[in-house]
Amino acid sequence: MPKGNMKSIKRRIKSVGSTLQITRAMEMVASSKLRRAKAKAAILRPYFNALDELLKEIAAEKKDFATIFTAKREVKNRLFIVIAGDRELAGGFNSNILRLVSSNSADDSTPPKIIAIGKRTVDYFKKYKHDIVAEYPYFAENVKASQCADIANIASDLFKTGEVDEVRIFYTAYISALRQDATDLKLLPFDTTKEKAEGITEKPEMVESSDHSDSKIARFVNYDPSPEAVFDRIIPMILLSIINCACVESFASEQSARRNAMESASDNAEEMIEKLSLQYNRARQEKITNEINEIVGGANAIS
Repeated sequence: MPKGNMKSIKRRIKSVGSTLQITRAMEMVASSKLRRAKAKAAILRPYFNALDELLKEIAAEKKDFATIFTAKREVKNRLFIVIAGDRELAGGFNSNILRLVSSNSADDSTPPKIIAIGKRTVDYFKKYKHDIVAEYPYFAENVKASQCADIANIASDLFKTGEVDEVRIFYTAYISALRQDATDLKLLPFDTTKEKAEGITEKPEMVESSDHSDSKIARFVNYDPSPEAVFDRIIPMILLSIINCACVESFASEQSARRNAMESASDNAEEMIEKLSLQYNRARQEKITNEINEIVGGANAIS
């Protein structure tokens, strides 16, 4: 093999080695961020579950329970809260969630309004000239409750004023280190049918007293001025909590997807280095053999 090819192989080995160092570093960074995001999600979930359970209890107080946030109407305009990543190199993380958004709006006569969370989300919907109501690039990694409250207020206000008839959130749910699912969830109008069907009683529950006597204590809850008013006041808090949790879940999913992608890239780089090293050693061995043959041939010619 010509000497120039050996130099070319050596340059490629060095180049792939540099890439390997980068992918390994990115894999370690993603792993560190993933641990923090998972811990944050574990803290947020109990708060969300408590608020969700409270909404169920309030909605079960009356058979004819109805507020502006539960009113169903013909869906003509929709608002999508879309959460994607801020960077690339995360496998199919960004494309999966954006593909889900596109498939959900394909049959809409009017394109949905968009609240874009994440740099890739903002770039995508600006490119296709969607109606972006609000944009939050570089948001999910350092998500703040105040900004989630702003998003929740925008969504609830647009629904209350009738500018949109449905609000949905699109995010990537973290299932496991190897599985992240692009997910959509309807936020408004809030459906109380399912909660009532799950066995929530409409009458005050009777609970046995702690001294195990025959007497029973009734748990009565009074909502002032009304269950509907309390429900409407809590809805923005529920939306804030869902948005916050969805951002944390999406960020954890992004880091997991990036870690997996970088791990795969590192493995491929190591495999390529092994193949190139084998080619280099063979070329070197061939060169040495040729040189020996030339020396032997020259010696024979002299003799």
